[in-house]
Amino acid sequence: MKYATRLNSFVSRTGDVAAALREIAATGSIKYVDLNYPEHFVGRSVADMRQLLDELGLTINSVAMRFRKEFIHGEYTNRDREISRKAIELTKEGIDATAELGCDLVTVWLGFDGYDYTFQKDYNLGIDQVVAAFQELADYRPDVRLSIEYKPYEERVHALIPNTGMTLYVLQLIDRPNVGATLDFCHMLMAGDKPGFGAALLLAKGKLWGVHLNDGNDRVDDGLMIGSVHPWETMEFLYYMLRYDYDAVIYFDTFPKRERARDEAIANAATVDLMVDKLTTYGIENITQLIHEADGIKSQLFRNHL
Repeated sequence: MKYATRLNSFVSRTGDVAAALREIAATGSIKYVDLNYPEHFVGRSVADMRQLLDELGLTINSVAMRFRKEFIHGEYTNRDREISRKAIELTKEGIDATAELGCDLVTVWLGFDGYDYTFQKDYNLGIDQVVAAFQELADYRPDVRLSIEYKPYEERVHALIPNTGMTLYVLQLIDRPNVGATLDFCHMLMAGDKPGFGAALLLAKGKLWGVHLNDGNDRVDDGLMIGSVHPWETMEFLYYMLRYDYDAVIYFDTFPKRERARDEAIANAATVDLMVDKLTTYGIENITQLIHEADGIKSQLFRNHL
């Protein structure tokens, strides 16, 4: 499996992006990195960033758009059309930066495109605006893929794209081959989604382009170590990735606060390696046959075996 880890978990210790990248490269088990745009490029050109990554032997997995307080009333659905246009143009800059880095994946989380109160959002208009924005962005650079990452709440009380089902619906409306989805395990728990279920649906459609693994206690985005709370759900999630031959990078979106980020990233990689080894040793086809039997007792005994 190929792994990336959350750069800001390393940046928080020193405040230095370059130092954080060097520490990630030193883990040995993390070969990929995701960068936030424009956050991680402040004071550093895209060309300089690419040179640094090359020197460290790191490969860019994705560029994640980050919209900060200027967009507090919404990114693509902002009530001020000049600001919503600015969000779209900022995304185009991120797309260009991604291509210059030799990458083809931009992750878009619309944390402010939502609402807090009843009678505050024209829901159909909001969805229309999001769809139109993604269509424009997809057509801007068809050689770059856009991946929608949903989250049910935070930053807003309610998000416009809060779950797997709405993500699939929006993808259908956008109707572009270079727009897909990223699933964040903790976000799925927060939404009440079954992680394996959502992964299976998107994988079957060829639209799962990013995976953020972490864990939590269902209510907020805890960003705990992988498998620490929901080991069986994590293993089922990984099973569907293996069953559908998902070969893209797994990104560790975890938030170590009292743990050293380097040690936590290595532990995450070891956990996923162990889970994948157990699944493949038992046999993906054997697990598929077990699932088709739809027998709860056999499923429990299978878990005991693992």
